[in-house]
Amino acid sequence: MDVVKKIADAVLYEGYILWPYRKSARKNQQRWTFGGVYPRAYSEARGEDDPWLMQTQCLVEGDEGSTIEVKVRFLHVTERKVGKSAGGGEIGHREFVDELRVGGELYIPWDEATEREIAVGRFALSDLEMPMRVAIDIPGGSTEEPLSEPGGEVAGVVVRSWRTLCGTVEVEAEPLREGVFKVTVAITNTTPWGGEDRGSTLRQTFASTHTAMEAEGGEFVSMTDPAEEFREFAEGCGNLRTWPVLVGEEGDRRMMLSSPIILSDYPQIAPESPGDMFDGGEIDQLLILNILTLTDEEKEEMRASDPKAREILERCESLSPEELMNLHGAIREFKMARD
Repeated sequence: MDVVKKIADAVLYEGYILWPYRKSARKNQQRWTFGGVYPRAYSEARGEDDPWLMQTQCLVEGDEGSTIEVKVRFLHVTERKVGKSAGGGEIGHREFVDELRVGGELYIPWDEATEREIAVGRFALSDLEMPMRVAIDIPGGSTEEPLSEPGGEVAGVVVRSWRTLCGTVEVEAEPLREGVFKVTVAITNTTPWGGEDRGSTLRQTFASTHTAMEAEGGEFVSMTDPAEEFREFAEGCGNLRTWPVLVGEEGDRRMMLSSPIILSDYPQIAPESPGDMFDGGEIDQLLILNILTLTDEEKEEMRASDPKAREILERCESLSPEELMNLHGAIREFKMARD
């Protein structure tokens, strides 16, 4: 399951923040571009560009006793503001600012993300001829983190806030013939929308949405390369804004990941990779070398832009020469499928 989680996390954060990993970079002016499920009212007002529905359809070999467990994961955009203390340094009195330096550390406002996982449940395929619906109901809220000078005086505060999210996950299994079911997982966003622009609406969006499924007493069918007996059934499946692939050990068909990024069956993270860089369009070695050549001022902004950007910087700066050399390249053998 560790391998599966690494793949799922890589999908979850793909495009989260791009090189050069700073708020000021042009690449990072529009984020959360993969797998967004938007409020229905907003989506219908704009047309098909920003969908309110994500649907996975796939095939399972099994019988009436077979079960599937379904989980939906996404990022919840969280607004981060930085306040400067006023009126005697009490945390309750603040003025929101564009940047604040406390104890030599720079703090700036931006958007972050909180991971959300909806444990939809485990269901017998025989119980899913009528759809099962599970509500997504995440209340809005906020947290405050005081910023103190070395002497203990509160100089400011970081306020993180998130909006209410509402929606449904609907799971259905249709028997196609004896021993074969078509499973449908539909995710909809019904969060009320008040006419805000896209930037604000992203805080009411299920970002980087994907579905993870695990079968017990049954096996998924590859949707990328189905066996001939399943090909017609596979062609009849409708996947909207997502694509399901088998994950886990090669040949194991118990788990499937459906994501907005098209992958092959049994995707893998390169063992040489020191950690996620959120930028699959680039090469880890080049990204790391570019990070290490940033100026001190650029590194400071990278640290202040996002906690995960800080993690990337610290990880890169701690790599040994041997670890850097391991990124230079590797030759692996791949088995070719035969008809």
